Amino acid sequence: MASHIGPATSPYPYPQLLHAPFGLPSLTLRARSNKPIASCPSCNLGYQRARVEQRNGLKFERGTKLLKDLSTWGIGGPCDYFVQVFDNTQLVAAVRFCQEKSIRFIVIGNGSNCLFDDEGFEGCVILNRIKFLERVRPGIYRVGSGFRFNLLGLKCSNEGFAGLEFAGGIPGTVGGAIYTNAGANGQETADVIDSVDILTTESKLKRLGRNELEFGYRKSPFQCMKDLAAIVGATFRLQRSGSARSRQLEHLERRRISQPIRERSAGSVFRNPHNAGVSAGKLIEDAGLKGMRVGGVIVSEVHANFLINTGGSSSQDMLHLIELVKGGVLMRFGIELEEEISYIHPRKSSQTL
Repeated sequence: MASHIGPATSPYPYPQLLHAPFGLPSLTLRARSNKPIASCPSCNLGYQRARVEQRNGLKFERGTKLLKDLSTWGIGGPCDYFVQVFDNTQLVAAVRFCQEKSIRFIVIGNGSNCLFDDEGFEGCVILNRIKFLERVRPGIYRVGSGFRFNLLGLKCSNEGFAGLEFAGGIPGTVGGAIYTNAGANGQETADVIDSVDILTTESKLKRLGRNELEFGYRKSPFQCMKDLAAIVGATFRLQRSGSARSRQLEHLERRRISQPIRERSAGSVFRNPHNAGVSAGKLIEDAGLKGMRVGGVIVSEVHANFLINTGGSSSQDMLHLIELVKGGVLMRFGIELEEEISYIHPRKSSQTL
């Protein structure tokens, strides 16, 4: 879920949701030594005089926005540029601004599926606030990519339509859920997608039908789509069901009991290994890693696939603990865990995770 970030491309997160980044070769995550932020030239961002640049009705904040405020993990330093977009026209304008100035950019949603660096991000962070919801006809919903995915799941189930009951427990946006093909309890986002609207790096809006899109377990075609700038919306097709609401309530109660929902986390950090017959969380627990701590980060005692920022955690703490968990599972079971989150490097045009 990592990607090339360049003047003409965006790693559309993220969720996460940050809508997750895309397109980069997969690299092994390696923890780096902690450095004081001030020791890095790019870290002077946090000390720059506040500046605002106006462009086509958009307000670009310069060097003052902290990414920890945009992430469910609460980790991350300042970014060069920050802007919020509320409709497709503003999104196009923001992307064009970055391209004209040769600024790399990322588009994020709820920031629930990514790890920002303490040094921040040398580029523009575009916060997706495209939150429209249209009921085309019973069971068919057209939704903006910045709309909260859990709220969509609640609305659909309350109205008696099945297919997104699991979404009530996913703390991301519609765009992030599509990008990662989020799922739980035997359901996946891809199961109910009718079409997806995207913005290309050439600033063209394009609609892709479900038959044009190939999804897999926590995989989507958007993760390797080279001309993707952002997911802007989608249409979902659901089936009427008298038990949708009750199933959703069951899912939410199970989640309340089994997950640390009140803690600072990014949800599940690792994908469940393919054909292993056991979840990533179970492997981590059986490897005796529950409660393992690095700095301010700890492996949750409630659910081992959740890494919790207990306060004051750095990105390096998180990277180090991820490596320790992967190494512990590999040593005990011979299984290499694959990350479900994305690490956003402050400067490099390549990502890990």
